[in-house]
Amino acid sequence: MRLRCAVLDDFQRAATDVADWSPLADEVEVVCFDSHFPDEDALAEALTDFDIAVTLRERVPFPASLVDRLPRLKLIVASGMRNTVIDYAAAEANGVTVCGTASSSTPPVELTWALLLGLARGIAEETSALRSGGPWQSTVGADLHGRRLGLLGLGKIGSRVARIGLAFGMHVSAWSQNLTKDRAEEFGVHLAASKEELLTDSDFVSVHLALSDRTRGLLGPAEVALLKPTAYLVNTSRAAIVDQDALLTALHEGRIAGAGVDVFDIEPLPADHPMRTAPRLLATPHLGYVSQANYATYYGQAVENIQAYLAGSPLRRLP
Repeated sequence: MRLRCAVLDDFQRAATDVADWSPLADEVEVVCFDSHFPDEDALAEALTDFDIAVTLRERVPFPASLVDRLPRLKLIVASGMRNTVIDYAAAEANGVTVCGTASSSTPPVELTWALLLGLARGIAEETSALRSGGPWQSTVGADLHGRRLGLLGLGKIGSRVARIGLAFGMHVSAWSQNLTKDRAEEFGVHLAASKEELLTDSDFVSVHLALSDRTRGLLGPAEVALLKPTAYLVNTSRAAIVDQDALLTALHEGRIAGAGVDVFDIEPLPADHPMRTAPRLLATPHLGYVSQANYATYYGQAVENIQAYLAGSPLRRLP
C-alpha cells in the first residue's frame, strides 16, 4: 500500500506544477490542500491518514499536542532550514523525522522594496484612481534619494535591503541588539546609537529581525510614537515584532505617513480583521518567500527528502 503525503497550504495549487513528483508515484500518494485548516482539531482530523506532511515556512505549527495525535505520521518536510513552530522533541519521541530545504532570501528583499516603493509613490492609490476614472495625479510621491532608511536588523535580508537603499542614494542606518560598528561599516551603513535614535531619525523604517523573546513587541506604542509623521514603516519579517494595535492606531490617526505589511498576527486574515481596512496601509498576504524559484526549490527538495527518507537515508534533517 502506498504511503500518503499531505501538502499543506498550497494556496495557489502550485506544488505539483513547479516540481516533478513523478519519482514518488509508485510509493506515495500526494494530496494537496489549498485551504488553511482553522485550528488544531481540524488539522489533526485531516492528517489522521497521512504518513508525510509537507509544510511551507512556519504557516502550520506542529506542537506536541498535534504530533501526539498523529500516530501514522512519520515524516515532516518544512521549507527552509529553520522552523520555530515544530516541536522537535515531540517529533523525536513519536518517531517522526523532520527535514528542511534550501531557501533563498532574495524574494523577501524584493518584496520589501516593492512595498517601500509602492508606499513612497502611492502606487495602489494612483492605480485605483486611474482605473475608476478618479482624479489624475492625486498623490505627491515621497523621495528616496537623500532620505534616511533605518533598518532593524542587518542580517542576510537586511544587508541586501541596505545595498539597494544605498544604490537609491539613501542614507542607511541600522540597529539591532547585537549589531556592531564593524558589521555596519562592512555594508556602508551607519550604526544607530539606539533603537530610539533609528526610529526618530529615519524617513523609512524596515524590520528584518528574527522573532524571539527579545524581539517580540520590540516596536510597541512608545516606539511607534517616535516615528515622524512623514515616516513609513515596512514589516516583512514577523508580525509579533510590531505591536499591531499601536500600528493601527498610528495609521488611523495619521501619526505616520503609511505602512507596508506582509505579516499578520492571524494568517490567513479573517474577513473582518482590522488590517484589511486600515487607512495608509499597503498590505500583501505573506508573499515574502512566495516566488517561482523558491517554490521550485521547496517542492523539488521536498521530493528529494521523501525519496531519501524512503531509502533510509534522510536528507537535510532538522533541527
